[in-house]
Amino acid sequence: MKRNILIVGGGFAGLWTALGAARVVDQQGAAASDVEITLVSPQPALHVRPRLHEAHPEQMAVPFQPLLDAVGVKFIEGMVERIHPGDRSVDIVMAACGEKSVNYDRLVLTSGSRLFRPPLPGLAEHAFAVDQIDEAVKLRQHLEGLVSKPDTAARNTFVVVGGGFTGLEVATELPDRLRVVFGDAMCPRIVVVERADAIGPDLGPGPRPQILEALEHLGIETRVGGGVVSFDANGVVTGTGERIDASTVIWTGGMVASALTAQIGPQVDRQGRLEVTGDLRVLGAKDIFGAGDVVRALTDGEGHYSLMSCQHALFMGRFAGHNVAADLLGLPTLEYRQPFYATCLDLGAWGAVYTEGWDREVKLTHAAGKERKLLINTQWIYPPAPERAQALAAGDPNISYA
Repeated sequence: MKRNILIVGGGFAGLWTALGAARVVDQQGAAASDVEITLVSPQPALHVRPRLHEAHPEQMAVPFQPLLDAVGVKFIEGMVERIHPGDRSVDIVMAACGEKSVNYDRLVLTSGSRLFRPPLPGLAEHAFAVDQIDEAVKLRQHLEGLVSKPDTAARNTFVVVGGGFTGLEVATELPDRLRVVFGDAMCPRIVVVERADAIGPDLGPGPRPQILEALEHLGIETRVGGGVVSFDANGVVTGTGERIDASTVIWTGGMVASALTAQIGPQVDRQGRLEVTGDLRVLGAKDIFGAGDVVRALTDGEGHYSLMSCQHALFMGRFAGHNVAADLLGLPTLEYRQPFYATCLDLGAWGAVYTEGWDREVKLTHAAGKERKLLINTQWIYPPAPERAQALAAGDPNISYA
């Protein structure tokens, strides 16, 4: 009888979980010949969400079916609607049609996160986003369509709501994107609105001078100390009472974990993430592991916890994959640790700022930072080639880019 490992989600955490689990199964040979690994995802493609602020978001889906085939991982195209931890099964709405129930011996939840959308007046109706490929494509089409609109101050004004990582990357990319559409026929007004008292609040003071320098260089305005409180077809109103007329408003208001976490356990943090043990097993659910944006995991001995980023998702996936297969086969699991932490913030034509450590010590800026950002975004976070030995090696939890 087959023993089944089921991975829910095909993002960074899910794909690298599959590689990590397949690596252990391959190493164990005949002892693991009855182990079957299956990944469930709405599409057989990795959506490279860190790049959806760029000009061609429709190109940010990387097919992974050949990679799964190379390492012997099965694929179900569908979306998990319900998890039943009591009888170790999930209900899947199939992409083609119908529903099916799938049993598991071990499950890894890697269903990721979604953009936080509070019930602010007009937000759903009037704001664009870059959380998913279809949303980013809709924004691209809107930007391209502006060229046929009357030349007004509102048409030429762009409000980015949220001055965090995503908001800054969206805002600083806009000048070049608009130049492609309009040439020199438009002088855009770009305004970043951040409810905290400083731009990049979660990035801390380390890279802030470089961020502010880049914004000034690109002519981008900022509003801090009051977020947007309402949206309409013609613009926004901020918490300070300021009215900004704009035909384009982009919401980047943070992330929350997949709603599937609530079906597994009640112990979640304010972002909806599950608490896990050192080996990424969900507390109170002995047959379920987690990785990526759905869990809050300790990364080191200094009390730092994982963030909702592909950097942590990818590495956690390797550990989760290793551990779920090891646990099923009666082997020791590994404690997840990822002491090296870095950030690289794209700042458009100014360049990028690259930092290391949780205090975010600036290491590279301008063109050198941009070079590092391109390396990360076009190589480090992309799946390996669909060649078995290379793919299995990519699932090794001991890999480090430090």
